[in-house]
Amino acid sequence: MQSNQQAFEQYLSGQKKYSSHTVRAYTKDLADFSSFISVNYDQSTLDDVNYSQIRSWVVALIESGNSPTSVNRKIASLKSYFKFLLRIKQISENPLVKHKSLKTPKKLQIPFSEKELDQVLNYITYPEGFEGVRDKLIIELFYTTGMRRAELIGLKVSSVNTNDCTVKILGKRNKERIVPLLQSVCQNIQEYLKEREKIDTYKSEYLFLTQKGVKLNDTFVYRIINLYFSGVSEKVKKSPHILRHTFATHLLNNGADLNSVKELLGHSSLASTQVYTHSSLAEIKKVYQEAHPRNR
Repeated sequence: MQSNQQAFEQYLSGQKKYSSHTVRAYTKDLADFSSFISVNYDQSTLDDVNYSQIRSWVVALIESGNSPTSVNRKIASLKSYFKFLLRIKQISENPLVKHKSLKTPKKLQIPFSEKELDQVLNYITYPEGFEGVRDKLIIELFYTTGMRRAELIGLKVSSVNTNDCTVKILGKRNKERIVPLLQSVCQNIQEYLKEREKIDTYKSEYLFLTQKGVKLNDTFVYRIINLYFSGVSEKVKKSPHILRHTFATHLLNNGADLNSVKELLGHSSLASTQVYTHSSLAEIKKVYQEAHPRNR
């Protein structure tokens, strides 16, 4: 069992190019299910489980308070593992081949308004020096490029080209994309780099650092976004992902085509991008009501 799971982990990171965070999530889900069948069925391997055992785990997860979304994610990890075992001919049938995901309520991601962004970027007083310049630039990059939190954290000084105002973003599965930057953002990057030189005692390759010169982490970046937007927005969720959502929604509201937004976001298919069209529908309805002659 251990060797197959180790091979699966290497497959995810090596061939599928999943991030270390994703690989850890898959590995934990497998470990949780391994523990469940060991305790409840006295089995030491995942390679010969049946669907009824998996269903009993689903029931146990729900009874323990896990949401349908969380359960579906865990089952997706199992499904990927069994597909891998089929691929390497360790099993002859995937026990999850006929499994149907639990129904989940659709979550409406509410983007920030243009007014809220204007307040955060133009009217809030940021701390003096390095931290203030850094925090504002982080918000600007999220809003003007739509990059993911992990992508921003992984940016290197060499990722930014201030001569032609572009940034090279390393996305999921190590897929690179080059995204244009606004001239004003380029100028702010140059200002930040000057402040960064004062605290970069370790000569880090990463663009964004803490005051101590250390690479940022997920929680640190989340707190920055939540801190500044809490003063201008009453939305329940104030996160880097909402800024990514806001970037896409505002572009679509202002006439950008879906394919262009797809490329900027680094999506592999239009289906992933189309989720943002639901938010812009309200704007489309507004324009329609105001412009159609039959409504005058």
